[in-house]
Amino acid sequence: METLIKRNGSVPLVTTFFDDFMSRDLFDWNDKNFTAIGSNLPSVNLKETDKKLQVELAAPGMKKEDFKVEIDNNMLMISSEKKEEKEETRKKDNYVRKEFNYQSFCRTFALPEYIDESKVEATYKDGILHIEIAKKENIQKKANKTIAIK
Repeated sequence: METLIKRNGSVPLVTTFFDDFMSRDLFDWNDKNFTAIGSNLPSVNLKETDKKLQVELAAPGMKKEDFKVEIDNNMLMISSEKKEEKEETRKKDNYVRKEFNYQSFCRTFALPEYIDESKVEATYKDGILHIEIAKKENIQKKANKTIAIK
């Protein structure tokens, strides 16, 4: 790739667009947040305690009104759709600038059968959406079974 490097007297080393583009690994799916390829899929932490399931979704810069949280048929769905439009006009200079932005995401999680759909709380604080789902009381959770590998 040395031939793709442009050397300039005032700038020690300037890479070309082609070199920059080809050096990226666009198919590296190890980053679950997909930020390397420009997606806006928020990161999520999941935690289970004896009494509840906890979900933390990182979404800074949003408002609680931007979220939609639903539970349907043991599926937790967290979604958001946000539209912004800005317009600036100066008639004196015959100038119009109009910009718009659209963001959306949807995260879905399969929930265990022992959750209590009637006891769900969601709060948004400091850029994190917190969801707590209570577990049903007196439910016998199946013990883990170890499977022998043949």
